Amino acid sequence: MNAHDQAPPGGFLADCARIHRDWHVCAKARDAEGLLALYAEDAVLESPLVLAILDDKTDGILRGRAELRHFFDEGAKRRPNDLVRWHRTGEWLTDGRHRLIWEYPRAAPDGDQVDLVEAMDIADGLIRWHRIYWGWKGCALIAPALARKGT
Repeated sequence: MNAHDQAPPGGFLADCARIHRDWHVCAKARDAEGLLALYAEDAVLESPLVLAILDDKTDGILRGRAELRHFFDEGAKRRPNDLVRWHRTGEWLTDGRHRLIWEYPRAAPDGDQVDLVEAMDIADGLIRWHRIYWGWKGCALIAPALARKGT
C-alpha cells in the first residue's frame, strides 16, 4: 500500500496513513507534543541519532514517552541540520498487519539529504516500536559525534 492508494476509513491502513502524514508534519515542525501523541506510552525508539544528540545515553534505544520527549526536545535544538531537507516521495509500505515503512531518500530535488528509512510497528493506532535506519550520507554526518562518544 502506498499513499497514492485510498486507505479505507478506520482500521490499520487508516492508522498508517495518519501516522505517515502526522509524523512527518510534526517532526518537520519540531512539534514534540504532536510527535509524542503518535507513540504508545511504553514505545521504543532506536536510532544512532540518540547517541549523537543525548550526552547521557550509552545506547541508541529510548524507552517510554519520558525518554522520547527528552530526545525530541533536544533533537529540535541539536539535530544536524546541514542535510535535513524533509523530502520524501509520499509513498509508504505496510505488511497490512503491524508494520509501516517509508524512506527519506538521499537524492532530493534540491541536492543530497540525510537518507533514512523509518520502520514502525503500529498497534491500536499508535507507534509501539520505531527503528530509524541511516544510509551512508546520514551516517557520514553523525559519525564525528559518535566517534567523540567512543561508540
